[in-house]
Amino acid sequence: MFKRNILAMAALCLVLVSARAMGEDRPLRVACIGDSITNAASSGAREKTSYPAQMQGMLGAGYDVKNFGVGGATMLRKSEKPYWTLKEYAEAKAFAPDIVVIKLGSNDSKPQHWDREAYERDYRDMVAEVAALPSRPRIILCRPVPAFSESFKIRNSVIFGDIIPIIDKISSEFRLPVVDAYNALREYGHTFPDGIHPNEEGCKVLAGVVAEMVRTVAFGIARD
Repeated sequence: MFKRNILAMAALCLVLVSARAMGEDRPLRVACIGDSITNAASSGAREKTSYPAQMQGMLGAGYDVKNFGVGGATMLRKSEKPYWTLKEYAEAKAFAPDIVVIKLGSNDSKPQHWDREAYERDYRDMVAEVAALPSRPRIILCRPVPAFSESFKIRNSVIFGDIIPIIDKISSEFRLPVVDAYNALREYGHTFPDGIHPNEEGCKVLAGVVAEMVRTVAFGIARD
């Protein structure tokens, strides 16, 4: 019964999204903001194996999913590669998205970057800036995936102990949905060849949990 209900909800959501897309003569635009885990260049053919690419296949023609991930990018403005200054951020905003998925934090955990107060401040600022775009997108926050090693100086202790609580706090205050990518991938360490970056299988798991939240948010958009 539960499975039938989930399938029925997904079908209804697809109908509503398709109807909305037909009315505006376009699919819902989904912008995926993130670092190398979003970009997924290391997992093979980015256009096929990244979580945004796999999510596009899961969601179908009613959605236009774009990958704006950049390797090494941080939420923190004071790092050597803040997402704020990258052309991909400008492109994501120019995309006029209906939904924006924000997944930044893994690189922020590095010792040379980490600043708890600055991370929370910069995260709040990005949420506010994205929310104020002319397209008035719905925003989905995403907990970082686990770090199964300290390769690239990424620290799981900071991700779990500091970054996730900050994301959850901002989610609660702004009433934004959160994808729990951390727990979704916690048992998939075998899909992280270097301990940090998921392979095609890991990206598929990530795509599935993000797609589920995108469908839920799209259902709300279709009802508005």
